[in-house]
Amino acid sequence: MRRREFIKVIAGSAAAWPLVARAQESGRTYRIGFLVPVARDEPPIVALLDELRIHGFVEGQNLAILPVGFQARNEQVDELVSAMIKAAPDAILSGGDLITHTLQKATRTIPLIVITEDMVAAGFAASLARPGGNITGISLMSPELDGKRQDILIEAVPRARRIAALADSNVATLRHLQALADTARARGTDLLVVRAAKPEDLVSALNDAKAGGAEALNVLASPMLHLNRRVTIERAAELRLPAIYQWPDTAEEGGLLGYGPRFTQIFRQRAQMLVKVLRGAKPADLPIEQPTTFELVINLKAAKAIGHEVPAGLVLRADKLLE
Repeated sequence: MRRREFIKVIAGSAAAWPLVARAQESGRTYRIGFLVPVARDEPPIVALLDELRIHGFVEGQNLAILPVGFQARNEQVDELVSAMIKAAPDAILSGGDLITHTLQKATRTIPLIVITEDMVAAGFAASLARPGGNITGISLMSPELDGKRQDILIEAVPRARRIAALADSNVATLRHLQALADTARARGTDLLVVRAAKPEDLVSALNDAKAGGAEALNVLASPMLHLNRRVTIERAAELRLPAIYQWPDTAEEGGLLGYGPRFTQIFRQRAQMLVKVLRGAKPADLPIEQPTTFELVINLKAAKAIGHEVPAGLVLRADKLLE
């Protein structure tokens, strides 16, 4: 390297050092809050904290996490949001439309790093490229992926003439459900929509699906449905109802099929966005991100337990098989 070029490199590096120092000065503790439907010790939160640690934000050193807001339920939203805003953290990480809408009304200044099904359609961002306001995050492309999961389910249960979609009444739109019904009809399959507004509705909704003649189940994207996935996994198995879930991780927990981005990876992706905000970036200037990697996980052990044989062609396409 020539001497002049070497001096330029050193000068450029030296100019960058103060920016890093200012971003994570010793003595400052960054405080973040969570309003999410997962527990503090679940893999997605562990992955997020690990990603933050990689970037120099370490819990117990320069990072503090507010204790409330994990496993947030819809009926707790107003109380949790009020407490979170009073605590005035440096940033809040939220999940789902209901919680984020409540936060959006409560603060226009605290940065919100959001994971939700469709950021623009829900009104959280003006556009993916320029969200505006104090909100940025990850848009999960859930309407499109719900349709993709329905296609996979029809392939997994090729003789089914009727399938069910389990919808969260708090987030599902008639337009989305009608689009799923139209697509199913084009594949020669009837779609039965069953709804649940709260966890207590899940078992009866699944019973309705079975009683209505459904031969398979598409569990649509929803924080509430994910939080209460054990109920759905267990009841679907009892009803011998092949089911597909929003996250590949859910198939690893006992569900039959899972397709989408990996839940833990989405949280790592969000951690990287949070790092930018903690270092001074404005949410309004951070483009909304989307998942880029999708996995199909098939739990053959779960299939055997309900007496269902997954077609060989689909098995060959799986990214992961559990036997």
